[in-house]
Amino acid sequence: MSDSIRLARTDTYEHTISGLLKKRADLFNEAERIRDRMAEIKNDISALDRVLGTLGYTGDLDAEMPRQKRQVLFGRGELTRAILDELRDAPRPLGSREIAQGIVALSGQDARDRKYVTDLTRRVSKALRMLKESGSVRSLGDCKGNLRWTLQS
Repeated sequence: MSDSIRLARTDTYEHTISGLLKKRADLFNEAERIRDRMAEIKNDISALDRVLGTLGYTGDLDAEMPRQKRQVLFGRGELTRAILDELRDAPRPLGSREIAQGIVALSGQDARDRKYVTDLTRRVSKALRMLKESGSVRSLGDCKGNLRWTLQS
């Protein structure tokens, strides 16, 4: 067994880059297959629910579901701090989606993941309503009826 390290025969990382790009494409394809399968499963569950209703089942279908583990995205107070930081640094009032996108960018998550951004936007909206009740932020309506948020002066 040799103690020396074999050096690469090239000065560039062409092979490594090529391999990483292939792996990246494979992972995107796998994610697409998983998303498609999830959609199929949701459609199957909806079909089963309709058949159960047709057959006269009157129970609570949601009560029959196994409890899902709650996904913790932020620690206690972390989302509120991130929202206030975004608003503090903003030159103008921001919408909840803009705030969520800023938080995604800061946290290093994938901003292209629409489901994650939508879920985070929903959480940001709720947190903003709570902050409004406590007097920390205020909302302004724009011409389309959307709320823009800014820190309370």
